[in-house]
Amino acid sequence: MPAGQPIRVTISQAANLFGISEKTIRRAIKNQELLYIVVRGVYKINFEGLLKWSQNRTTTKKKLEKNGLGQYVDKWKIKNKLYSPNPNNLKKNPLKEDMEKTV
Repeated sequence: MPAGQPIRVTISQAANLFGISEKTIRRAIKNQELLYIVVRGVYKINFEGLLKWSQNRTTTKKKLEKNGLGQYVDKWKIKNKLYSPNPNNLKKNPLKEDMEKTV
């Protein structure tokens, strides 16, 4: 996917990702709470807007954490420090270092 292009998901994908019903998503669309486009008769919802919308609704936020993608976050964390990014390496900017060397 080219950089800068928004990510869009269908109603059923949004419901599955966030652990909520399709009816909830459809209601938010009807109430103009979510940005969407229609592609070949299929609603495509802006993922960034969907995420912001879900975080402003306590019930939806809790369902995301319990039934949706949020339930996997702890499983994704790297527990073995050998494979974790070194904080010292994260602070360094290789492009800046290269530019400093050439000046």
